[in-house]
Amino acid sequence: MGKVYDLLLKDVRFTEGMNSCINCGTCTAICPAAEFYNYQPRKIVDLVQSRDEEALIGLLKSETIWYCGECMSCKTRCPRGNAPGLIIIALRSLSQELGYFTESEKGRQMLAIKRTIGEWILKYGYCLYPPEMDMEGHPEQGPIWEWELQHLPEIFEKVGGNYNKPGAGTLRRIPQEALDELRAIFDVTGGTARFEKIEAESAKVAEKMGMDFQGGEDQYFKHVFNAIQINHHHS
Repeated sequence: MGKVYDLLLKDVRFTEGMNSCINCGTCTAICPAAEFYNYQPRKIVDLVQSRDEEALIGLLKSETIWYCGECMSCKTRCPRGNAPGLIIIALRSLSQELGYFTESEKGRQMLAIKRTIGEWILKYGYCLYPPEMDMEGHPEQGPIWEWELQHLPEIFEKVGGNYNKPGAGTLRRIPQEALDELRAIFDVTGGTARFEKIEAESAKVAEKMGMDFQGGEDQYFKHVFNAIQINHHHS
């Protein structure tokens, strides 16, 4: 077995997701991502089963592993009980661990996810925090969102929320004790180390591209946040 396959075998998500694939294509037939992207979970599972080291490394560097939306429709339909979605998670994790994620456009966007959703979880206790979704970074939200940003407290009060206040309710302020516990969980489970890895590997690419990389919304962050090619979808 090649090195990449050996590393995949250490991931419980891979061992739980990979049984005996008969290459029937049911996962591709049901996959929402396969309808739009150049993506076929059947081909990915078939490639992984080949244990071809060079092909596996190519997969870890590719756009392909980032197209899956993790809906797990594949798991519910597979006649052999495989879960291509879990295999994809294992491939993504290994791509990050080995630094291969920076080889693809969608992989490089892991930095944007880390600095938004990832850091919002640790800072606020929420993976989506409305005040952080400013109009400069999210112009697609439109003028109504701009008004809502200016009136969040009264909006949440009208709908029964508890915006940025102690106690129960939607978007309540999360106690510091709970946030400290969240950070401890990230530390123990390797989440913090993974965040640091994403930053370190991204910094190398930014340097090669001659882009500013200082944290926050620096030049490289804005580049990966806004980058989009036209060859991801079916023609």
